[in-house]
Amino acid sequence: MDVDIDHYLVLGLPTGEEGAKLSEKEISKAYRAKALELHPDKRQDDPDAHANFQRLKSSYEILKDEKERNAFDDRLRARLEQQRRQTQQDSRKRKLVSDLEERERAVFAPDTSAVARKEDERINKKFRDEIAAIRAMHANKGTAAPPPRTTSETSRKESMGGSGNGLDKEKVLKVTWEKVGSDYSPDTLKELFSMFGNVEDVVIRSTKKRGSALVVMESRDAVVAATGTTCGDLSNPLLVVPLHPTVAADFPSFPKPVEKDPLDKIVGKGYQDYEDSVMKKLQKVAHKNK
Repeated sequence: MDVDIDHYLVLGLPTGEEGAKLSEKEISKAYRAKALELHPDKRQDDPDAHANFQRLKSSYEILKDEKERNAFDDRLRARLEQQRRQTQQDSRKRKLVSDLEERERAVFAPDTSAVARKEDERINKKFRDEIAAIRAMHANKGTAAPPPRTTSETSRKESMGGSGNGLDKEKVLKVTWEKVGSDYSPDTLKELFSMFGNVEDVVIRSTKKRGSALVVMESRDAVVAATGTTCGDLSNPLLVVPLHPTVAADFPSFPKPVEKDPLDKIVGKGYQDYEDSVMKKLQKVAHKNK
């Protein structure tokens, strides 16, 4: 007799304690259903059909006999208990192995805080070395001289009232216009004033209501020629005046500024009022010519 055969499972019944509670009637019913399923006449193509059917009959003979069934239930109960204990032991062994491996990993794993400290020290040392190299380079080469100013930068200094030692103010025109109609760009102004001579630079300073620019001409004669003659677009006329007072003196009709600072006549209130009046006259002329 094969002690490993579970006769309840052979008949398709629950095993263990639940199988031990089955009645003889329930066992006979299960056998009849299983016999119809495994009968060799219905499984002529199965070479194991006869052996399976004989095993089914043997299991049924044991379970329908009360003495044989009780002996089998005892053996089955002992076997299941042994399997349960073995499963528990295996579980405890797996847990012990897992705990041991975890402790080994903890022992041999690198200290993350120590690794972080070493990395910080490495980065700090790198920064210190770079700073020392930069200081050494400046100590050997000295402080680099500042780059020379361009003409545009010099013109901007002049427009803000700076010294501008390299700029001849007698070669500069002050141009203003209202922010109506067509606006003026540096290229437009350069093209417009190039008919009077070579234009070296154009610097624009604008507000929301009024635009202004400094036009640097090649010569004083070009400034004289452009003053009082250029009106620009009739929809948005230009007011053109020289930046330096000596140029304005060449025009008897040009009012003499009363301010002491030459730049005051460009940005001062008195000259601003004059510009406003001239701009209004130019706008009236432009309106009549339309």
